[in-house]
Amino acid sequence: MISKYIDLTVGAGLAPLAKGGMSRSDRGDFICPDYTKLEEPAKAIREGKLVLFPTETVYGIGANALDSEAVKRIFAAKGRKQDNPLIVHISNMNMLTDLVEKPNEIEQKLMDKFWPGPLTIVFKKKKIIPDVVTAGLDTVGIRMPENIISRKLIEYSGVAIAAPSANISGRPSGTKISDIINELNGKVEYIIDSGMAEIGVESTVVRVLGNAVHILRPGKITKEDFEKLGLKVNVDKHVLGKYENQEKVMSPGMKYRHYAPKTKCLLVYSKNEANLINEINKIAENNKNTAVIAKTRNLDKYNAEYILDMGDTLEEISRNIFTILRKVDDYKADLVVIEGAPQTGLGLAIMNRLIRACDNNYIEC
Repeated sequence: MISKYIDLTVGAGLAPLAKGGMSRSDRGDFICPDYTKLEEPAKAIREGKLVLFPTETVYGIGANALDSEAVKRIFAAKGRKQDNPLIVHISNMNMLTDLVEKPNEIEQKLMDKFWPGPLTIVFKKKKIIPDVVTAGLDTVGIRMPENIISRKLIEYSGVAIAAPSANISGRPSGTKISDIINELNGKVEYIIDSGMAEIGVESTVVRVLGNAVHILRPGKITKEDFEKLGLKVNVDKHVLGKYENQEKVMSPGMKYRHYAPKTKCLLVYSKNEANLINEINKIAENNKNTAVIAKTRNLDKYNAEYILDMGDTLEEISRNIFTILRKVDDYKADLVVIEGAPQTGLGLAIMNRLIRACDNNYIEC
């Protein structure tokens, strides 16, 4: 099987301009792709098939969340272990009512503030959701994406869509189609391309326990964002720590080596940037065939064989990091050493992904 490709990148599907006419940018219609192209993959979702589609965080592999056989195809396509729950995506609040028990006051406050957006909330599920979606848990993670293409796909299909990140399990998540098309072409019926994902790391996952928001997986929406609402916030110990094999995971992407290149990786963190640079240079001196992934401002401070630019701001690093983690294998280095990020705000999400990518091979100096 060859996947059918649908182009919904900026300006795709627009009629050619008349001679002497305004540019698409001048006309203001360059950001309006032809959403009717989604009707065909939406029909495929209803029929139990798989669709690779964009969200504002990363690309996802989607199937009808209420069709257990279709959902099993996601696990097969990714090579994903079935003790790793999936997130269910909805396009409106009526869908939520069908899927979960009535939200409590704090859950409602979170939805009012952050939906649609990159926030997944873990609710008590109704029996309509198959156990394969939730890894046998009595809870389910739900989110309403901000990305209009993903919401339109859900709307046209008429069903909630279960979707993990678009990648082979363990590999870096897909933030642009060119990074993932070779490993997933033929494993899904449709591939929808809308260009580079805006955020670059997966959604924040939370569960409300008692009167507090419990962060199970950090993302773009941060601990500080919740605290601005006057909410008590706890960060799960596994965010920067390690799950034991026997422990059940409440959130995707937290238990196994994940987001990882094939090359061995080491993450180095320090609050003092000079100490960070000195430590990484020592490591590079002792490991001659080394690649360093560094912030833009530090690129000229390393003596490694290969040096890759992750960007400077947390937003740039978030958007770039999965593509860079895919690129490092091309250099055939023996070791990849990665600069850590601050462990606050969006930096906590970046550190969480990098610790998983390095399989907890992590130095704090």
